[in-house]
Amino acid sequence: MAQSLYSSLLLIALCSISECVQRQYHFINEQKNWTEAQRYCREKYTDLATTDNMNDMIQLNKSVNDERVWIGLKMTHDNNWHWSSGDPVLFLNWASGQPYSKDNCAVMRNGQWVVGPCSNTSFFICYNNKLIVIQQNLSWSEALRYCRQNHVDLVSVQSVEMQRHVMNVVKLASTEAVWLGLHNYCSMNMWLWLSGDMVCYQNWAPGNGSTPENCKLENRKGAVQSGGDQTWISLPESHRLNFICRNY
Repeated sequence: MAQSLYSSLLLIALCSISECVQRQYHFINEQKNWTEAQRYCREKYTDLATTDNMNDMIQLNKSVNDERVWIGLKMTHDNNWHWSSGDPVLFLNWASGQPYSKDNCAVMRNGQWVVGPCSNTSFFICYNNKLIVIQQNLSWSEALRYCRQNHVDLVSVQSVEMQRHVMNVVKLASTEAVWLGLHNYCSMNMWLWLSGDMVCYQNWAPGNGSTPENCKLENRKGAVQSGGDQTWISLPESHRLNFICRNY
């Protein structure tokens, strides 16, 4: 009981200071029109800069000086603003009086957004958040080794934003579930990401992740379902599944 209470308090403390996964922004010191900038970002990174909240804006501002830079916001034929990445527009940071014209591409200037003709040339900001579904059926340990040898690591899902990216790519899987970088630390009855971070954001399917695991026969690892609500499940590590590597 004491150990369980200690684990719970430790979880609360660490979750309070744990940083969620953020997009990595990259200032590109080349001038292109909006469409050319979009193509460049999609080829070399993930897409033109997308932001969901003020924390994203803080990170975005760190990547640029005083230049006018394209971001991934564009008005489409339905007269609504959309991100180039396809993500929903959850946050806007227009300068006073903006958007004031029928120009339908957005640039950032001094930390705020203004509209401009898409044909203008400007510097721009890309972001990298690339996830890759590997359509090979491997055990969790084999999947981990594959990601570390060929990419960076198995993916960790530490925020709603990252879960949304996982949901977008996991549809490509050929197995009913896909390995994540999530493992059960049996001696403490705790789930951890490969980085050692606690599981603060959670998206477990009912009956998974909240009860003590039986590790006597085999260690348990975390996977995300590729169909339905795409929630997380606990499976024996020898199961052979597709998996998601992160490439940043």
